[in-house]
Amino acid sequence: MPKRGYSLYLRYVMEEQLRQIEQNIELDPILQSVPFLEGLPAEKLQKAGNHFVTLTHPANQIILLENDWGGSVYFIIEGWVKIRTYNLDGKEVTLNIIGKGEIFGEMAAIDKMPRSTDAITLTDTEIGRIPSQDFVDLITTEPLAGMRLAQLMAKRLRQVNRRLQLREASSISRVADAILFLVEGQGKQGEKGTEIPNLPHREISSLSGLARETVTRVLTKLEKKGLIKRDADLLRIPDVLALENTIT
Repeated sequence: MPKRGYSLYLRYVMEEQLRQIEQNIELDPILQSVPFLEGLPAEKLQKAGNHFVTLTHPANQIILLENDWGGSVYFIIEGWVKIRTYNLDGKEVTLNIIGKGEIFGEMAAIDKMPRSTDAITLTDTEIGRIPSQDFVDLITTEPLAGMRLAQLMAKRLRQVNRRLQLREASSISRVADAILFLVEGQGKQGEKGTEIPNLPHREISSLSGLARETVTRVLTKLEKKGLIKRDADLLRIPDVLALENTIT
């Protein structure tokens, strides 16, 4: 074989071996477990994984502060995070409570503006993060990622609309809606119904816009009616449809 031909052949073999090695690289199991990234092409996941970092935070730790500049987008691997702001009177307003598999910090990455909310952990929480520019590159070059972001935005807008519609509803309706809001995001089917973490009453109070004492009374009523069951760690809903029917 001529020297030039052999060199080309050798180059081809090396490139083919490299391609096979890249295809066989085992992606980080944590990265693969993130619903937003699930099913994306391997090369996209590899690129996202180059700067993917995981951190563990204790409960009540602030992850993001309002008006900070956004350098990262965050993925919840385990735990719960509260997204909050404050009204003109300085009262805390909970905008969302999100859990495993959900993302936050994406708005500042997209519009390149300071963050509009705080993010604080409610439980011991494991969070993955990637640089904002990596996230923007992902959603602008991978159609599936862009579609998932659009679906996420639509879901959150529907949730806000529903809460606005219930501003003048009864306290029972508003607490039931707050519970169903958490079920929609993180409910898991157990042997005795749908389960969510039994969050402190102050969190449901902030989410529903009701006084904590009112939330405590309503939860007691719902439990007496058999619509919810509570223990130290979990709140169970035996029949989700029955709880939905309390919203008027």
